[in-house]
Amino acid sequence: MNKERIGVGLIGVGRHGMRYAQHIAHDLPTAFLSAVCRQHPEQGFHVPGAESVTVYGDAQSLIADSTVDVVVVVTPPIYTAEICRLAAQARKPLLIEKPLAATATDARKMVALTREAEVPLMTAQTLRFDHTIQHMKQLHSFIGCSQQLDFVFHIETRKTAPDHADGYGKRGAMLEIGVHMLDLVRYLTGEEVQNVCCTMDRHSPSAPDMRASVQLTTAGGTTCGIDIARVLESRAGRAIWIGSQGRVEADWMHRRIRCVDGDGVETMNADPPPSQTVLQTLMAFLQAVTNNSPMPITGEDGCRAVEIAEACYRSAEAEGVSITLPLQPQP
Repeated sequence: MNKERIGVGLIGVGRHGMRYAQHIAHDLPTAFLSAVCRQHPEQGFHVPGAESVTVYGDAQSLIADSTVDVVVVVTPPIYTAEICRLAAQARKPLLIEKPLAATATDARKMVALTREAEVPLMTAQTLRFDHTIQHMKQLHSFIGCSQQLDFVFHIETRKTAPDHADGYGKRGAMLEIGVHMLDLVRYLTGEEVQNVCCTMDRHSPSAPDMRASVQLTTAGGTTCGIDIARVLESRAGRAIWIGSQGRVEADWMHRRIRCVDGDGVETMNADPPPSQTVLQTLMAFLQAVTNNSPMPITGEDGCRAVEIAEACYRSAEAEGVSITLPLQPQP
């Protein structure tokens, strides 16, 4: 895209969407916030430095705005498939917050649609831009052949709107926060997930899942254990990655890395710097658009994470049976 500054249309300005808005308005010299879309446009939009932003009440109008060059979507995933369709028709590049969609069927349709229209699509799996995670990935050669990868990811339960779970297709912690870990399995190991076993805890049979215990096996032979939960106490985010030559222990909440070689000798301690993952995600997206280069996190990446999440739900519904990927459509 040959423009001095790229006009960004932001769909969704809730708690997380406002993080995107602030960065676009203040931290990106190559872009400007042209328009936003929100459920209640009569509320306006008030961010210092972005006083001239147009406020729309529907995605179609924002996408049709001639000042909008690219579209950033920070909405519940049940809305992303239709937004993607409209943006693809308008030939406008898309950045969509994770999860890419609420179901694997919708995610696959979105990938196919943008590929056919030759419209760039990036999934905002923002944790890939965390400095601790990136440092961990660079240590792949240190551990040797990947054998085992375990994650713990706990996020505080927060007050949400009564219809919050509806925006995720009645799905809970696994799709909303666990999809980060499902993506990181592929990102760190470079291997595709082959089998999934999962159990879930809910407050009631019809309530969204609050906790999930997942066992995965990749095509390369890495076994993975993932503990996902909404919790009352403070959050946690840590991983242990074991290979044929050593192990890496990482805590991205506290920004710590510890390496142990095959003889059990500690070889390194590191304290990666703080990360601005949303800003880095936006910068990577805009750079790819400007250079007409491949998206660093593709729609296919987002689709794979949603498909693994769906496999987890199918397994949990069948009391933890093993589900093989890629998924077969359900009758």
